[in-house]
Amino acid sequence: MTEYRKVHDEVEAVSSGKAVLVAVSKLHPYDAVLEAYSEGARIFGENRVQEIESKFPLPEQRPEGMEVYLIGQLQRNKVRKAVALVSRIESVDSMPLIAKIEEEAGKIGKTIDVLLELNSSGEEQKAGFRSADELFDAAEHIISSCPHIRLRGVMTVGPLGYDHERNWEAFTATRKAFDRVSSLSDDIDVLSMGMSADWKEALEAGSNEVRIGTAIFGERQ
Repeated sequence: MTEYRKVHDEVEAVSSGKAVLVAVSKLHPYDAVLEAYSEGARIFGENRVQEIESKFPLPEQRPEGMEVYLIGQLQRNKVRKAVALVSRIESVDSMPLIAKIEEEAGKIGKTIDVLLELNSSGEEQKAGFRSADELFDAAEHIISSCPHIRLRGVMTVGPLGYDHERNWEAFTATRKAFDRVSSLSDDIDVLSMGMSADWKEALEAGSNEVRIGTAIFGERQ
């Protein structure tokens, strides 16, 4: 069996029940997803549209309550499939991508939930809006001009490697950006920060969603 129940209980304890656990199942087979589902997991995170398409049944054929979030960088040529296959895109990082998501969601009459990604560490290899101001402008644009997108919050990926001070700086910067953006709408209530190595620090900094893979499913093949 997976370690979902153990990790879930730890997250519950540290967050006093306030944080949502996304089970990151990338590169693990669907059998492992179903094991975690049997232990109570309902939200699964995947990095690539292609893997969602090949691994999971179509949304209407999935087990009751199962949701799939795209948490990896989304290329514009994959937006059409992503909008159809997932209930949330957690890695929206540019205005052109927002425009494409709005276009494709409109074509199928769907309103898609999204998170805006902040590059809180300033690392060149990372995706995400480069500043809180850019992110705020994108949030305003979605709310005013994108009827097929529902902005739910903000996400970030902590710095590469493990450094407590840099993690804390990145997470608190993202919390400040979230606080600013959340003033725009009551729908904006998700602050997604923290993975297997740093989720406790992220919760301390105010995260209410953590994305954990290795601690649940083990090392990837």
